[in-house]
Amino acid sequence: MSALALILVNKGYSISGSDICVNQTTSDLSKAGIKIFSKQEAKNIDLLFQIFHKTPIIVISSAIQNSNNELQKAKEKNLTILHRSDILSFLTKQQPSILIAGSHGKTTTSTIIATLLSLSKQDPTAVIGGIVPLYKSNAHSGKGKYIVAEADESDGTLIKLKGEIGVITNIELDHTDFYNSIQDLEKTFQIFSKRCERIIINHDCKKLRDIFKNNGIFYSIKKKDGVDYSAIPISLNGNCTVAEYYEKGNLIDLIEIPLIGYHNLSNVIAAVSVCRNIGIPFSNLKNIIKNVDFPKRRFDLKGIWKGTKIIDDYAHHPTEIKATIDMARLMINNQYQANHCIKKIIVVFQPHRFTRTNDLMKEFSVSFDQADSIFILPIYSAGEHSIKGVSSDNLVSLMQKTNPKCLVKLAKDYDNLKIMLQAESKKDDLILFLGAGDINKFSERLILDKSNIQDFAA
Repeated sequence: MSALALILVNKGYSISGSDICVNQTTSDLSKAGIKIFSKQEAKNIDLLFQIFHKTPIIVISSAIQNSNNELQKAKEKNLTILHRSDILSFLTKQQPSILIAGSHGKTTTSTIIATLLSLSKQDPTAVIGGIVPLYKSNAHSGKGKYIVAEADESDGTLIKLKGEIGVITNIELDHTDFYNSIQDLEKTFQIFSKRCERIIINHDCKKLRDIFKNNGIFYSIKKKDGVDYSAIPISLNGNCTVAEYYEKGNLIDLIEIPLIGYHNLSNVIAAVSVCRNIGIPFSNLKNIIKNVDFPKRRFDLKGIWKGTKIIDDYAHHPTEIKATIDMARLMINNQYQANHCIKKIIVVFQPHRFTRTNDLMKEFSVSFDQADSIFILPIYSAGEHSIKGVSSDNLVSLMQKTNPKCLVKLAKDYDNLKIMLQAESKKDDLILFLGAGDINKFSERLILDKSNIQDFAA
């Protein structure tokens, strides 16, 4: 929503918005000239008429419930009410669009594509789900030919979008509050693909191979023959990834990227596939690819707390959690192997949504196997009603059975968590905060909170 607001205000539209949380995002929006209400009240709708002297169009996200006071007032006044996807669809019809879809990796892949295009002097417009380091924002109003945007499958609205190039990174069951089965999700991606002139697909995802057969442009990090673009890893360490780059089975050159982990190499080759499809020479990409970086809240170093590194990551699905922890383990093993030091990965996880926790409980219980200690926070509801028998207590109990050698505990709140971390962590440990809710506030508060904390033993 904030990215759309920034793009629209830069296009000359009068924009206002409301958010019950005052944070850096709302501050940035205010600085951009957007009127921000800190409460969602019915009277805000009347104030819009007074401020702008125009009849407003109301834009909502799927998070806004029908009982919302502003929404109810807008309906009483018979105002036009659009979903955020309608605005994104409007923007993507104004210029050729590159749309990134998939269950995992959308934000990172979108960030890499936008970064590579910008550094190639293409200056795209970008609407991204995270903060792009190059822009220091989740939005960029470029003057170039393309718009780069995430196509969100969570509520099925990606089928409203029409792209010149579409990317599908992978398919895995999620958002079970909206989809009844994996088949429903697959149908949505099939509809999306038909609305794109060209579709670029991850060959390493079996479900995608089965759905699209040979109908599309394929990329891989596992094979070079029979696919259009490949990056076969030859070296993964704690600092970078080196791979052999192929086009249609022909070795082109070596590439080195400053991101680690197989999942990030896959995101990079997806981005490279897009860039090559629009004619950017590989020689240019090889030079600038060393400048790509994670978006904010993707393995984001928040700071140091008594000698421990605090990392914040948006991972909230079992597959994402496993990939993030595996990446941390790779970093630690590589960095400290020469010194033979034993370092721990401590994970703090906030489950996101009762439906996801319920439907993927078993998958969650086995996705933390590379962690040394795990602390589980209460479920972040994201507006959902609780489900009987679904709780963080139940998840902890299952994880204790699944991981008998690992410390797994429930942290009831921030103060409880701080005490547990103080007792469990030592200097040079790595603490990973994982989740899509407000867990990032916990990590930020921990770094800022210096009260009543005893020094750790070395």
